Amino acid sequence: MAEPMLQSMRWVSALSTRASLEAAVKDVVAQAQQKIQTPDLALVFISSAFASEYPRLMPLLQEMLSVPAWIGCSGGGVIGIDATGQAQEIEGKAALSLTLAQLPDVKVHPFHLTTEDLPDLDSPPEAWIEVIGVPAQEQPQFVLLASPTSAGVSELLQGLDFAYPGSVKVGGLASVNSLSGSSGLFCNHAHYQDGIVGVALSGNIVLDTIVAQGCRPIGQPYRVAAAERNILTQLEEQVSDDTACGLTRTPLEILQALFQDLDPADRALAQHSLFIGVAQSAFKQQLEQGDFLIRNLLGVDPRTGAIAVGDRIRPGQRIQFHLRDATASADDLSTLLARYRIHCTSTTSPVGALLFSCMGRGESLYEEPNFDSQLFTQHVGQIPLSGFFCNGEIGPVGGTTFLHGYTSVFGICRPAE
Repeated sequence: MAEPMLQSMRWVSALSTRASLEAAVKDVVAQAQQKIQTPDLALVFISSAFASEYPRLMPLLQEMLSVPAWIGCSGGGVIGIDATGQAQEIEGKAALSLTLAQLPDVKVHPFHLTTEDLPDLDSPPEAWIEVIGVPAQEQPQFVLLASPTSAGVSELLQGLDFAYPGSVKVGGLASVNSLSGSSGLFCNHAHYQDGIVGVALSGNIVLDTIVAQGCRPIGQPYRVAAAERNILTQLEEQVSDDTACGLTRTPLEILQALFQDLDPADRALAQHSLFIGVAQSAFKQQLEQGDFLIRNLLGVDPRTGAIAVGDRIRPGQRIQFHLRDATASADDLSTLLARYRIHCTSTTSPVGALLFSCMGRGESLYEEPNFDSQLFTQHVGQIPLSGFFCNGEIGPVGGTTFLHGYTSVFGICRPAE
């Protein structure tokens, strides 16, 4: 008797722009089932144009498709592979994206949490593990989808990093219905208007990440000499990436000198698109793109020369000023994708990917459609890609998971061996 064929990890993405929800569901199911008949996981992303029909989505899908684990959410736009095999980013109109994954030797654990379910941040790791329901030794990879009105998202990310160190967490915040103020979140048979849905994946699976924050550095890194909460008051110059020279100045003095060195185009850009990058490694000497957590510059005090940043800053951290525009975003993503392509040569091959992109990117930023998804395909290859446009993006920088803005986060799935 012939030996049974071993299953391999497979991933398929389908997209429909049919205006009728019934027609869109039939469309994506027919496309996806041509390639995978027995999926272990389904992810569904539905555009906010269907907001009044969110409660009908799961019943329609489950009439046509039997999958043991589902998660999904509403998005300001959705991303998927169309019937011609091309990645499409559909913004501002009705669209439905369905992903099916066949995941042999992978445990798939979907969950829904409310803010009330979350332990407080003083709780031990075991409290978070009990809420999720997956042992820490399984080292799960997480996909997280949340309502932007849920107060506990940042606390959840901190708690999961505490309980599952080294586990990847990617995802995004769903769109909000402007009339009702609620989101569409989906987990198995249920539709939720609030909270967090997610899936923990453990076993023979790796989620590689690319977190493209869309900025490029200007000037040089500085060490924070004095700060209180989110207010920077003194910065110390460095003679090299890891050695301070002892000369401190106010952030405003440094900014004024930096402006003089910028070309006219960057000087104009800095008037409205200037950000702070906070280095996430205390030890890495040669800082490069991807090493910084990008945060908003909230204001400048001309009397003291201090600046306010949209995050807590500690003395001893390193910062660098950054600019953001379409060119910087494209260059940033190209750099990170090229780096990932080199990494791929020494690993198992990716089989599928998720893209969580800010609603501030897309066509409004690049003035052309499908920019990030096409760049991904050029660098990584023609693998199934799906996702949505978010109200905030979840992804790691320097081993810690953060909630971002103006970012594209990729979660790239491949077998561990």
